[in-house]
Amino acid sequence: MGTITFLIVLSILVFIHELGHFLAARYFGVTVHTFSIGFGKKLFSKHWKGTQWQFALVPLGGYVKMKGQDDTKPGLIENGDDSYNNKKPWQRIVILFAGPFANFILAAILYFAIAILGANSLSPTIGEVMKDSPAQKAGIQKNDKIVRINDTEIKTWEQIGKTITQTQGALKFYIQRDNKLQMFVIKPEINDSQNIFREKIKKRMIGIAPAPKLVTIYHSPIEAISYAYDKTIESSKMIFLGVQKLIQGIIPSSEVGGVITIGKVISDASESSFIALLAITALISVNLGVLNLLPIPALDGGHIMFNLYEIITRRKPSDRVFMYLTLAGWVILGSLMLLGIYNDINRIFLKG
Repeated sequence: MGTITFLIVLSILVFIHELGHFLAARYFGVTVHTFSIGFGKKLFSKHWKGTQWQFALVPLGGYVKMKGQDDTKPGLIENGDDSYNNKKPWQRIVILFAGPFANFILAAILYFAIAILGANSLSPTIGEVMKDSPAQKAGIQKNDKIVRINDTEIKTWEQIGKTITQTQGALKFYIQRDNKLQMFVIKPEINDSQNIFREKIKKRMIGIAPAPKLVTIYHSPIEAISYAYDKTIESSKMIFLGVQKLIQGIIPSSEVGGVITIGKVISDASESSFIALLAITALISVNLGVLNLLPIPALDGGHIMFNLYEIITRRKPSDRVFMYLTLAGWVILGSLMLLGIYNDINRIFLKG
C-alpha cells in the first residue's frame, strides 16, 4: 500500500509541475507535442487536442515536449509562431518558471486544506523545566500551560520560541495551572543553542522543554490563507538554506536522501494520518519547486539562466557551450541521484 501511495503522490506532483509548463506554453501559443508522466517506454497514451498524453514505464519524473525545444539540439529552429524557440526570452522564462510555480501553488493549496481540516502542533504545555533556568527561578513548573506572552496569544509551542526570540527584555508569561490563570515575569538569558542545521548559535532562552502533547488548531478560511502563505514561504526558505548549507559542507553529503527515503517518508505519513500525508506532500512539492529553480543546466533554473543571458547580451549562448553546460548539469543531477540512492541503501543496511 505504501508503494502505491508513493507512486500516486509522485505522479500528482509531476503532473502539476508539467501542467504549469503546459498551460504557460499554450497561453503563449506554443504547440506541445507530448505530455508525459514518467520516462521510457509508454504504457498508455491518448491524443487529445493536439497533444499526446501518456504514462511511461519509469514514474520518477515527467516532461512536456514542446515544438522547437530539444536539449540535445539547442540550435533547433522550427518555423512558425507556435515554436518555443521563436518566442521572446521573457516568454520562455515564464514557461520555464510556471512548472516550479505550480508546485508552490499546490503546496499552498495543501497547507490551506490542512489549516481548515485541523493542523497538528505541539501543545504549549511545559514538559520539563531546566535547573537554575530563568523559568525555574520565576516559579514555572512542569505541566504548566502557556496561554499568553505579553499581548501575544499562544496556541502552539512553536509560537513560544518565536515570541521569546523576537522580543527584548523581560516577558510576562500568563500560565494556566490547576484551572487558574497566573502571571510570571521571566527575563530570558542568551545561551548557546543549535539551529535546525546543527550550527551553533546564540539564542534567547528561558529553559523549558515541551510535553509530548499535540493540539489541533482549526483555522477560518481567511486565517487558512495566511497559514498557507506563511508555511509555503517558510518551507521554501528552509529548503533554499538547506541546499546552501549542503554546498558549504555544513550539512554532510550523507544527509542527502534518494527516492527510497522519499518513498518511506510518504509511506510512513500515509500510515500516520491523512493530514500527515498532506503535510509531507506539500513539503515535497515545495522541494520540487525549489530544486528545479536551481541554476543547474538541464533544470528549469538552468534554462532560465540561459534566457537571462540572452536578454542581457542580446544573443543566445553558442550551441557548443549550451551542450557542454547541459551535459555538466546532467552529470551533477545523476551524481546527486546516485548519492541519494547510495545513502538510502547504507541506511537500510545500517538499520539491518
